[in-house]
Amino acid sequence: MKLGFVSAILPEQTLEDVVQFAADTGYDCVELMCWPKGKAERRYAGVTHIDVAALSDAEVDTILQSVSDAGITISGLGYYPNPLTPNETEANIYSEHLRQLILAAKRLSVDIVNTFIGRDQTRTIDENWDRFKQVWKPLIQFADDNGIRIGIENCPMFFTEDEWPAGQNLAYSPAIWERMFEEISSSNFGLNFDPSHFIWLQMDYLKPLATFADRIFHVHAKDVRLDRERLDQVGILATPLEYHTPKLPGLGDVNWGSFFSALNDSGYDGAVCVEVEDRAYENTLESRQRALRQSQIFLRQFIG
Repeated sequence: MKLGFVSAILPEQTLEDVVQFAADTGYDCVELMCWPKGKAERRYAGVTHIDVAALSDAEVDTILQSVSDAGITISGLGYYPNPLTPNETEANIYSEHLRQLILAAKRLSVDIVNTFIGRDQTRTIDENWDRFKQVWKPLIQFADDNGIRIGIENCPMFFTEDEWPAGQNLAYSPAIWERMFEEISSSNFGLNFDPSHFIWLQMDYLKPLATFADRIFHVHAKDVRLDRERLDQVGILATPLEYHTPKLPGLGDVNWGSFFSALNDSGYDGAVCVEVEDRAYENTLESRQRALRQSQIFLRQFIG
């Protein structure tokens, strides 16, 4: 396995700064964010360390040289919109940008693009299914044609009232994954697995590592702490941030020893990238860099 981090937490730094910080801190790789340039619509979104829409051959060479000079690799290109939004104009923009990421990944010799399936949050899973097929079958075919794997993160994107009632990402549970992979059987269609989401969804985060071993392309290392007393007061129908808090690895309820034991048993040998969403470390660039240093020290006991 290789230890890395998600570059979204360093939005003010250039790509060169990010990869050099990764190398200096002892990381092996980085998942680089590739949002279209512009204003972020939510926290951790809108970060552009590679502008794939304007990626010249010279810039490809510069990126590859920067990464090589730093002695690290790019674990994947990341872009996490909602391609199934009921606003078809927006949905088409998201799908087109995903195609640009796929082409950019090929040019950069990166074989993974990480993203969300998306969802119309006002409709049930069944009501979203035809749209899922309409949008994702051609996207996965495009990935197949270019030899790129697509890693879908299992975050429901249901945290706040504006994402009520069902969240903005279908692919949050093993039952839905099974249905997705039956619908689209491509070996390039898989998961970007984050155990923290299973904690607040009250599901087992170890069993899927064996069940979906051949579908786990990339891993996010994020922890979460449940407030059981608050959960007893508000219940699971409350918006999730009322009773849980994202934390750095080792500061929440994920048993990382058990997780890496199961991950090793599954045969996984890809990237494990720290995703910092811990508000206790977000006030300054220095505190966010400290979060990455702290996470690297903690996770190195599991990744040699």
